[in-house]
Amino acid sequence: MQWERKTLQMDLRQGLEKPQGGDGPLVGGVPVVTQAGSLKQTGANDAFVKFSGIQKTYDGETLVVKNLNLDIARGEFLTMLGPSGSGKTTTLMMLAGFEVPTQGSILLGGRSIGGMPPHKRDIGMVFQNYALFPHMTVEENLAFPLKVRKLGKPEMEVRVRRALDMVRLGVQSKRRPGQLSGGQQQRVALARALVFEPKLVLMDEPLGALDKQLREEMQLEIKHIHDNLGITVVYVTHDQGEALTMSDRIAVFNDGVIQQLATPAELYERPQNPFVAQFIGENNRLHGKVVALNGSTCTVEIPGAGNVQALAVSVEIVGRPTVLSLRPERVRLNPTPGSLPNVFSARVAEVIYLGDHVRVRMSVCGRDDFVVKLSNSEGVAHVEPGAAMTVGWRAEDCRALDAS
Repeated sequence: MQWERKTLQMDLRQGLEKPQGGDGPLVGGVPVVTQAGSLKQTGANDAFVKFSGIQKTYDGETLVVKNLNLDIARGEFLTMLGPSGSGKTTTLMMLAGFEVPTQGSILLGGRSIGGMPPHKRDIGMVFQNYALFPHMTVEENLAFPLKVRKLGKPEMEVRVRRALDMVRLGVQSKRRPGQLSGGQQQRVALARALVFEPKLVLMDEPLGALDKQLREEMQLEIKHIHDNLGITVVYVTHDQGEALTMSDRIAVFNDGVIQQLATPAELYERPQNPFVAQFIGENNRLHGKVVALNGSTCTVEIPGAGNVQALAVSVEIVGRPTVLSLRPERVRLNPTPGSLPNVFSARVAEVIYLGDHVRVRMSVCGRDDFVVKLSNSEGVAHVEPGAAMTVGWRAEDCRALDAS
């Protein structure tokens, strides 16, 4: 999808020069994410969205969100990622105004939005089920939020046309939602969320109903729109690949708590605990005990297998149990003797061809679920079920995490 960046940004600025209801400009002072949890500001304001001490319970006893503190920068694409029941959607609904925090405060643009109804928060929403009016045409669906805001007809027509062009649906403007494909309906929903130029756009599993190919196309389309318009997006999903593809930062939720907040690369390459390591991408887990600490590295004893040299991430005491995290693509088959500090015997249990790579399940260190990913270019004809070989990896590719 191609956009003219200058044209889109100029159009958006022109729309913002005449804000409705006295509101100021909605885009500007975009911060740059420099590292996990750190934002470099180009404007005077701090966080655009700020959760402080947020807790939420539905029954007065069980907390579904626990002491949440989270800052989101203006112009950032932040994804809340986690399994069902982890608290991510509840957090999004509190920001939207459809749920009320039991405790704590939420600021938007430096102002508290506690007690403010959803329609006054100037937030765009995109849902999985599209939530389009079936009796209205595409352009009528897009015009609806503008009519609610009492825009004049000329301005309304300009904004609707601009939004249709942005999502490439100009020729479908007279059709009704039932005459469109799932991908086209999701584009209409996205355009409707953007047409009134909100401060913030929230997306709750918006691509969950689409097939794999459409989902991947829409991921890139949403990310391109975000990059070109500079809008702030908070996105909820349980799909790890989706989060890695689209996000500036990802907040990984589990049991009502953010387990780690970081860039996609930081989360994948440097998970801080076993849950994040297992939830983000495929991961081999080896259980053992720390027997030595050597600065940034440690020695871990694997029962019945021997010692492993690993990066000491969240282990500080000798004798404590640990979980070793090792990505399948970091493992080497039949390494040259002496080239790697960690080498173990292995036996192939299963070989699965996946096009651009081969997934090999092996028995290693007493585990039958150890996985190695091999590129087809590496030559895998010798890798067959039952074959005996060795596997090896570098110490810095194996992360020792606290098992408690």
